[in-house]
Amino acid sequence: MQSILIVEDEEAIARVLSAYLRKAGFHVTRAADGRSALDAFEEAPPSLVLLDIMLPAMDGFELLQLIRERSSCPVIMLTARDGIKDRLAGLDGGADDYMSKPFIPEEVVARVRAVLRRPSQWSDGSRKRHYGSLFIDFSARSIFLNGAEVSLSPRDMSVLLFLAERPNQICTRDQLLEHVWEMDYDGSDRAVDLSIKRLRQALSHWPEDEGEIRTLRGTGYQLWTT
Repeated sequence: MQSILIVEDEEAIARVLSAYLRKAGFHVTRAADGRSALDAFEEAPPSLVLLDIMLPAMDGFELLQLIRERSSCPVIMLTARDGIKDRLAGLDGGADDYMSKPFIPEEVVARVRAVLRRPSQWSDGSRKRHYGSLFIDFSARSIFLNGAEVSLSPRDMSVLLFLAERPNQICTRDQLLEHVWEMDYDGSDRAVDLSIKRLRQALSHWPEDEGEIRTLRGTGYQLWTT
């Protein structure tokens, strides 16, 4: 049975989530603060963590960082704070998904199942990943498709690596500009679109059933993988 650790200090919310997840067939453990959550995580590592941001003593971002130092366990952030900065902070910190309160419990269960269905992309403990026939070595900054090395400009390589470190997550143009082009870039965000176009051309022989770079209209881009 897959286990879910709910880290939520609001008793009513935690109780409702527990009831729905147990009904869906999950084993559920609860914690009301970051320290007890970390103890529970280390004692019995869960299949997934539902993590509230606003917690006493240690907030959700701090706890997420500690979890990521220990494990690649999937984490879904839950919060009443719906600002884009909080969303990006959570995703940048390694969260797999993000839900804003109030939410529908059935949707939380559906998101949990969706995240748990995603296969682990890490081939081992090193900085290497396989996405079907696409192989990425982050440390060497090298890309291979069907065994052949893919030649990319340094900037396009940085864009692809940024997306590949966040598979199935949405990355906004502003996020890419900040992390790849740096904060002092004063050109048009059209530069991101052109880089994505070049990457799609370079990966044109990557089978669609293994993955692709998707455009989320009005939002950004996503390296979608099966």
